[in-house]
Amino acid sequence: MKNLEQEKISDSSAGEAVGENQAVEETKEEKNKISPLGWIIGTLVIVVLFSQFFEVDFKLRTPSKSAKEQAAVVQNISYEEPASANKSDLEEKVLPSEGIVLPVRWGDLGVKMTSVGVIDRNKLETLYAERAASSGASLAPSGRGGLSDEEKKFLDGSDNGNIKITEENSGFVLNLFWALGLGTRNSILESGPMQNYGGIGNFASVGGWTLAEGSAMNHYSRHPLVVLTKEQQKLVEEVSKNIFRPCCNNPTYFPDCNHGMAMLGLLELMASQGVSEEEMYRVALEVNSFWFPDQYLTIAKYLESKGVAWKDVVPKEILGAKYSSASGFSNIASEIEPVENGGGSGCGVESGAPAPRENRGSGGCGV
Repeated sequence: MKNLEQEKISDSSAGEAVGENQAVEETKEEKNKISPLGWIIGTLVIVVLFSQFFEVDFKLRTPSKSAKEQAAVVQNISYEEPASANKSDLEEKVLPSEGIVLPVRWGDLGVKMTSVGVIDRNKLETLYAERAASSGASLAPSGRGGLSDEEKKFLDGSDNGNIKITEENSGFVLNLFWALGLGTRNSILESGPMQNYGGIGNFASVGGWTLAEGSAMNHYSRHPLVVLTKEQQKLVEEVSKNIFRPCCNNPTYFPDCNHGMAMLGLLELMASQGVSEEEMYRVALEVNSFWFPDQYLTIAKYLESKGVAWKDVVPKEILGAKYSSASGFSNIASEIEPVENGGGSGCGVESGAPAPRENRGSGGCGV
């Protein structure tokens, strides 16, 4: 019995000894552990000491290019932000990057105009090729001349669909409709204001058209390119009297400059294809905006300052003399800083270049 008690005491003592040893070991481990704060402090001390002996420049690396740009570099191609990325919200509203599709089919009008000579295809091709060369711009994607394949199609095709006007092709579209308005037989040209001043060939809309076979006067209101009913003719006359242009104080009914003659051609084509009066005004404002971008951006800026959004304007009102004539626009420009991006085209066939003074009526684009 005594031996059994001694064994228990011995086992108990051994257990206590083991427990004490484990406690000692755990205490040593705790002492050897370094807290997170200690690691941070230690690292900072090392960095400071290291910087005393070595020149160190710490920089936060950030991507210098967008994902699209980096992908373009990897693929060995150039990357440019889309044009719309560089446009203000107002510019995108007035001059949408995707352009405007006109509600009329062009059909074979290009073929008809070249066949009768109101457009001399060689002169037109040469003009655009020379423009491309003089501006230092590359030629069209086709590699031939300054006209794109799509533009050539509107001259040569017999089953063209609707024309889309954009900032890039607005000058070409202007010339197409200029030729159409000039060459189409219409009473507005034969008995309207154009006949009241004599010397029709001196107006910019006639004498400035140098891309015809022979004299432009040989084609003035001569060809049945667009044939209108009495109702359609009446509609064109009414609408044309209410559409002005910022280059002069005359309405489309008095088409003495290229913009007026081109708008007349557009109105004739829309009326012949059943476009409503309301839509004619809407399209006319959109097209005028591409032909006079700075002026209509200024008008839109002015209206926004008055709390009127561009999407809420009444096209017929904006196209009237109060806003769209030269004097009306001048009044607006005196109240707000005009937009000056250098956009738009002059009154000649060359992009941005006015017709020679001898080919224009007195007073710039007007009489």
